[in-house]
Amino acid sequence: MDPTGQLNEYTERKDMSGDVVCMALANVPGGEQRSRFLAVGLADHTVRVISLDPSDCLSPLSMLALPALPEALCIVEMGGSEGRDGSAPTQGMLYLNIGLQNGVLLRTVLDHVTGDLSDTRKRCLGSRPVKLFRVRMQGNESVLAVSSRSWLSYCYQNRFHLTPLSYETLEFASGFASEQCPEGIVAISTNTLRILALEKLGAVFNQVSHPLDYTPRKFVIHYETGNLIIIETDHNSYTEETKQQRKRQMAEEMVEAAAEDEQELAAEMAAAFLGEDLPESVFGAPKAGPGMWASQIRIMNPMDGRTIDKVPLEQNEAAFSIALCKFANYGDEQFVLVGVAKELHLNPRHVAGGFVYTYHLVDEGQRLELIHKTPLEDVPTAICPFQGRALIGVGHLLRIYSMGKRKLLRKCENKYIPNCIVTINAMGHRICVGDTQESFHYVRYRAKENQLIIFADDTNPRYITASCMLDFDTIAGADKFGNICVLRLPPDTSDEVDEDPTGVKALWDRGLLNGASQKADIVANFYVGETVLSLQKTPLILEGSEPLVYTTLSGTIGVVVPFTSHEDHDFFQHLEMHMRSENPPLCGRDHLSYRSYYFPVKNVIDGDLCEQFNSLEPNKQKSIAEDLDRTPSEVSKKLEDIRTRYAF
Repeated sequence: MDPTGQLNEYTERKDMSGDVVCMALANVPGGEQRSRFLAVGLADHTVRVISLDPSDCLSPLSMLALPALPEALCIVEMGGSEGRDGSAPTQGMLYLNIGLQNGVLLRTVLDHVTGDLSDTRKRCLGSRPVKLFRVRMQGNESVLAVSSRSWLSYCYQNRFHLTPLSYETLEFASGFASEQCPEGIVAISTNTLRILALEKLGAVFNQVSHPLDYTPRKFVIHYETGNLIIIETDHNSYTEETKQQRKRQMAEEMVEAAAEDEQELAAEMAAAFLGEDLPESVFGAPKAGPGMWASQIRIMNPMDGRTIDKVPLEQNEAAFSIALCKFANYGDEQFVLVGVAKELHLNPRHVAGGFVYTYHLVDEGQRLELIHKTPLEDVPTAICPFQGRALIGVGHLLRIYSMGKRKLLRKCENKYIPNCIVTINAMGHRICVGDTQESFHYVRYRAKENQLIIFADDTNPRYITASCMLDFDTIAGADKFGNICVLRLPPDTSDEVDEDPTGVKALWDRGLLNGASQKADIVANFYVGETVLSLQKTPLILEGSEPLVYTTLSGTIGVVVPFTSHEDHDFFQHLEMHMRSENPPLCGRDHLSYRSYYFPVKNVIDGDLCEQFNSLEPNKQKSIAEDLDRTPSEVSKKLEDIRTRYAF
């Protein structure tokens, strides 16, 4: 376009080294007539940046070799601000986004002046070729990447986010704006046209809530159907059957208490009372008093929240544990074991006994059929499948049960767990038992002698709430005060126990602190600050490594990831040290003493603190990066790499 506003075709032609697969043009900057750069993707697995300046039009500026054939290109300016509230606008950086046909997205920095490409970052998005579309979010440019899942790349609070959309697979998309939807997306999915508006930018997890009758305590996953089997238990509650009985009883009392001349009116009032249905979600449930429990077992489809089957328990029966087990004498048939307490009073603690309900999954896992119930003398607080049998923690007793015709049959018992068993994990012949006050106990089952032998424990008292076996020697645990720890047996311990021919050494060899003969080493300690209720080792992204995911009583979902190299560990250790001094907490509390509230923090780097590097002032970022012999962009790239390697 010339100064008069006329369009003139450039007469020269540029021959490329291969077939042109895709092209991208940046938006025209404010106050200018043309875009500075053109990006071209070629069939020879390269992307070339070409100048559009009239003085050197179509001259090559830079080139980037690609690991696969490019599918789409998109140049966006991100990280700037529009200058609201009287502040001066700031210019962002140009980013060239490259979608490859193998499902990988590359993001590289495009220099405003020279057109050089640098700081390339990679992320696997899915199994289909990646298509890229420019959209606007919060007044800034963003990129919608469409593969087997749809992802949005945007800048939020001075930090780059690449977040999957909780929506169906899209095929094509474009930015869309109207009075009702100022920042929307119009997209094609299969044979339908859809208009979308994105919410909750910056949120890492997407959640959908499904209401239940009582408080969910634990659940197991039936992997063949993908259904959840949930136990729900509430204290100070009535079951539905008891509620109806109480209603009828109150109606009868209303009629009996009325005088003779008011009998007819009282009968009408009683009938109206019985016919009244007040929703508990609005008016609340009736309070039954201490020592009154209501429980039920529910099979739910987690995809749509549909309840497939529901099994109510009797009044004053409280379900506390559940497990899916296969028994050796029943082949591949799956049974659901539910541990139930009878008439439990919390303070002072008193219980009339317990039961283990054994249910058979029938109709392809869609329905529970009661086989039998096994009476116990205490509360079955933990159940774990173990070599074709079931490990059950009954109070402080650890027992092995096998399936019988009329009840579960007790085969073996250990009485030496100090207080109360809350978690059981098993791997091979090794069992790790979590006690409510005395941390973990490592137990070995000897099949020939039919013995459960405690051969190692922990030196520190821990009020265990959750545990997860990481490998044969290592267990991660959490306590009710908000600590996460990792314990590991010394290398010589496992060999000594496995090769002991008599099997009775641990019975007489009492060692340190009047406990087991060997002690586990503390690998890591970290104070989260909230009571952790579950620990799970699981991958969060496609083809990702397995981090440790924890959830807390306050609703936090957190991730603890392992370092794979000493170089990364040293880098983040020094970054954390600089962040402690350069960016202290607002209330002035020492960060190190906070993370060491109950136990000294050990071998854990605070990722939340390190992530605050991106929100620091530029001069502070530069000084910290110089101390680390890096540039601020390299530090940000390190933070993003370890985050995207495991989670988001």
